[in-house]
Amino acid sequence: MAKFGIGQSVRRVEDPRLLTGGGRYTDDTRLSAPAARAYVLRSPHAHADIKSVDTTAARKAPGVLLVLTGEDVKKAGHGDLPCLVPVNNRDGTPRADTPRPMLAQGRVRHVGDPVALVVAETLEQAKDASELIEVDYEARPHTVGTYESAQPGAPLVHDHIKGNLVFDWEMGDRAGTEAAFAKADRVVKLQIVNNRLVVNSMEPRGAICEYDPKDDRSTLWVSSQGVSVIRPVVAEMILKIGQGKLRVRTGDVGGGFGMKIFVHPEYPLVVWASRELKRAVKWIPDRQEAFQSDVQGRDHVSIAEMALDKECKFLGFRVTTYAALGAYLSHFGAFIPTMAGTGMLAGLYQTPTIYVNVKGVMTNTVPTDAYRGAGRPEAAYLLERFVDHIARETGLSPDEIRKRNLVKPSQIPWNTALGDTYDSGDFDNVMLKGMDKADWKGFPARRAASLAKGRWRGIGMATYVEKCSGGAPESAIAKFNDDDTITVFVGVQTNGQGHETAFTQIMSARLGVDAGRIRIVQGDSDFTPEGMTGGSRSIPVAGAAVLGVSDKIIEKGKLVAASAMEAAAGDIEYNDATFRIVGTDRTMSLFDVARAARNPKHVPAGEQPGLDGDFTRTPSAATFPNGCHVCEVEVDPDTGTLEIVNYSIMDDFGTALNPLLLQGQVHGGVGQGVGQALTERTVYDNDSGQLMSGSLMDYALPRADVVPHVHFDMHNSLCTTNPLGVKGAGEAGAIGAPPAVINAIVDAIHPHTGLKHVDMPVTAASLWLAIEANRGKKAA
Repeated sequence: MAKFGIGQSVRRVEDPRLLTGGGRYTDDTRLSAPAARAYVLRSPHAHADIKSVDTTAARKAPGVLLVLTGEDVKKAGHGDLPCLVPVNNRDGTPRADTPRPMLAQGRVRHVGDPVALVVAETLEQAKDASELIEVDYEARPHTVGTYESAQPGAPLVHDHIKGNLVFDWEMGDRAGTEAAFAKADRVVKLQIVNNRLVVNSMEPRGAICEYDPKDDRSTLWVSSQGVSVIRPVVAEMILKIGQGKLRVRTGDVGGGFGMKIFVHPEYPLVVWASRELKRAVKWIPDRQEAFQSDVQGRDHVSIAEMALDKECKFLGFRVTTYAALGAYLSHFGAFIPTMAGTGMLAGLYQTPTIYVNVKGVMTNTVPTDAYRGAGRPEAAYLLERFVDHIARETGLSPDEIRKRNLVKPSQIPWNTALGDTYDSGDFDNVMLKGMDKADWKGFPARRAASLAKGRWRGIGMATYVEKCSGGAPESAIAKFNDDDTITVFVGVQTNGQGHETAFTQIMSARLGVDAGRIRIVQGDSDFTPEGMTGGSRSIPVAGAAVLGVSDKIIEKGKLVAASAMEAAAGDIEYNDATFRIVGTDRTMSLFDVARAARNPKHVPAGEQPGLDGDFTRTPSAATFPNGCHVCEVEVDPDTGTLEIVNYSIMDDFGTALNPLLLQGQVHGGVGQGVGQALTERTVYDNDSGQLMSGSLMDYALPRADVVPHVHFDMHNSLCTTNPLGVKGAGEAGAIGAPPAVINAIVDAIHPHTGLKHVDMPVTAASLWLAIEANRGKKAA
């Protein structure tokens, strides 16, 4: 290998191993003995009381080792799955709780709610035995609609949560916003739906636990986004065995997208079963089970209102959002529609006052939580779809309404009306460069050419900003090995982003060490520090920790080298993995100094021998990546089919650590954003509460022919809140894509139908119906 530099488009060091079949995912875990197989019996009802559960026949079935029910959970005294985020109501009272045991006790609240765990020698035996469990259900009225569940008379998901509102939260200046509306020359209003999504990571969730009787300790292998989130919840909060009794490990992960941060019921169940049986237990779901049990994403209904002056400047912004949280509050479920996303409703605009009311709604559906972007895509879609609607209502072009309201470079740092400070950015030029890349000026000619062949062409833009890379600290631990290599332990967990490459790049650039001498270790609670992948924080926070530990190695190394070469510490310089006495040819390599550091006489007083080090980076503030997406579509009005014919992005990510990795992250995010806009939607039947889109036959993921080629470029402004100057990038594509696509579709159909808004997903069928119902109506 070679020495990597920051800013190089380095190919991923992980790829040779992964592309040649060397990946080790949860299902590939090698155990000391064959594992018993676990199967979860799930509720067929959206809402029902459990009158009784008879497991007698199942326990006697061939191969069955263990059957657990909610009564067993209760007898064992195990805790519930927690919501980890406190949220207060508008009146200052805390949100309600939604008790969620590992296995249902007395009531099930959504299709797929776990009722019993069966463990047998084989998976087939466990499935067969589960069919012998007799559950006496008494169906109850259910509610699945986001807005409808919050209306008077809706069935209650939890008896103690009145009106199904688990919280009624606010942010912003209510009085100031009301005053802005009172003096407005014009008010524009729009209702916007953000459709519910299934995460559908390529590798489903899975959990395997092996028990070691020698020290009464369990090892849990789980597909996760950070083992240090999983361990305390499973060991302390639920099973109450203490963290010392549980080691959590994660290997390669086939996609996470937020969903794999959280503890799902199956993880503590597998650990508990393994400890009961004193042997390994394995649970791997199929895709249908994943649809019924993985936390899902999005699912908001929002009413947006903007107060405008005569020049169409924004005076005040008012939003009421109904956020469906499912049957239980997941770990961060209360955080996503409130503190995670709401602040981004300020967007890149100078809106002087904003007020947002978020109502957390319980529904008889799978819980919702973070999905790529985690509240920020919801905010960006609401705002940018609404800004385009305002432009149409006021007769301005999409770019003109934005130009009049964007924060100007001279106003940076900018304090938003919702309390954030944008430390850097050139929002005007990012938008203008994005328009140039898309050849915005040439669009009228392309539209005319499409119309000549019977197609309707539209163009849409969306600017965005994302608050990310703040919050909890991240650490890096570096250890020098006898073979002149360095092992770096980090708490974040790669899910396919290329962490090994990025962290290697940072350390290689700082220390001047060949990349082949650096090994990155993740995913083992016995060795890796606390941390978590999520919120586009791995490089700005964990990467800064890798930079920090590299700097510590250099500083300590100078002192050791000075002692070993009998020179003054101030006369030692470091470059290209070599310590040198300034002005001489006397040198020691980094690894020679590491060996010298094992001798206590060369180590400064009070410090441990060796050149090993650790560093913790605590973010002082978030980063604010931003950009402009421009989408161009062509619609066949006779069939409703459409094609994305051009897609351009101009992004601001601060320092581009590895442009190749960045482009891959953005392209993947666009694919998911396009999927939300055009194909994906989780559907629960209002009458039965059944999941109607419960497989990939009914839930349409975007195919390769749907995802566009992305023309990607950057106009970067260095971030000032971390030493690398980077801004988070992992979620950006999924944030800008949905509004850009829908804005383009509306632009295509409006001149011919008068339609000013369509909800996601815009399928061929839904678009054809909308066109047929409105064909020939005058655009206004």
